Amino acid sequence: MANIKRLIVMVLFEHVYLLDVTGPAEVFSLLQREMDEPTGYEVVLAAATLAPVMTSAGVRVLPDTTFADLAPRRIDTLVVPGAVEVDAQRRVRAVVAPSVVVSVRALAGHTRRLASVCVGAHVLAAAGLLEGRRVTTHWSTAQQLADEHPEVKVDADPIFIRDRDVWTGAGLTACLDLALALVADDFGERLALRVARQLVMFLKRPSGQSQFSASLEQASKTRRMDALRHYIMRCIGKPMSIAELAEQAHVSDRQLTRIFKTELNMTPAAYIESVRVEMARNRLETTDEPLERIATTCGFNTTDALNRAFRRTLGTTPAEYRSRFRTVC
Repeated sequence: MANIKRLIVMVLFEHVYLLDVTGPAEVFSLLQREMDEPTGYEVVLAAATLAPVMTSAGVRVLPDTTFADLAPRRIDTLVVPGAVEVDAQRRVRAVVAPSVVVSVRALAGHTRRLASVCVGAHVLAAAGLLEGRRVTTHWSTAQQLADEHPEVKVDADPIFIRDRDVWTGAGLTACLDLALALVADDFGERLALRVARQLVMFLKRPSGQSQFSASLEQASKTRRMDALRHYIMRCIGKPMSIAELAEQAHVSDRQLTRIFKTELNMTPAAYIESVRVEMARNRLETTDEPLERIATTCGFNTTDALNRAFRRTLGTTPAEYRSRFRTVC
């Protein structure tokens, strides 16, 4: 396996996210430290010309080769990063240059595996390479991707998604998780975990890990909902009924449900469970507390209820989650 030649091409263009480029490249490079034989990886930075490329961080990067020079070569993995623009109201939009789309489409024709990091999914979609596929991107541009490309199945939650030979990643640091997953696909989980340690990453997150948390969801549209969310956080360890929350908000039970669905796109019960799961996740990651205590503290009361909630929302068990994400020694 180690003798296989794998040409990995990192696409460069003006104002590209710097970490989108250097993060995966560093992962592929560090793999060599963990192997006795050559990895076979040849990582090159490619752009339209050999002129320096200005990244979003203001750091210039020198391409190794041009898109035209890669035309006759067989590419193993094409990694496509992204770029954004931010307006005066701090609204973020992915920016896609038509010339980059043309080049990526051409390179994809002789590539075994495609990968986008962060908003790079917008480039792949514009090139017609994501049609009918389930993909992810940074949460801030997920709706834009869905609106502009209805033929693409956008899931804004996971940190990365694999749909056959196409891999898409979410936020900036998720480029490391995606690159580690590509390494695991080529060389196995054991070596990928060793690379994660070299990166001083506390964990190697699986694709199902969410890029969201209840505390990072969109801001409440009304003071009443904001007050309700604070109330839920304060009382998360005890049972809460819709009637109790409705009384707090001075509305009827039916109106309360309507408010939650309008503002948070979920029922009160689903929101309460999401907060409890997030609190439990945090305790599993940062404490040695037994599952029984975590279940009680977070309002699940029993470990069975805690297990069911984790399976329902995260597709794993609390014990499995702790083994993957625990950050305390």
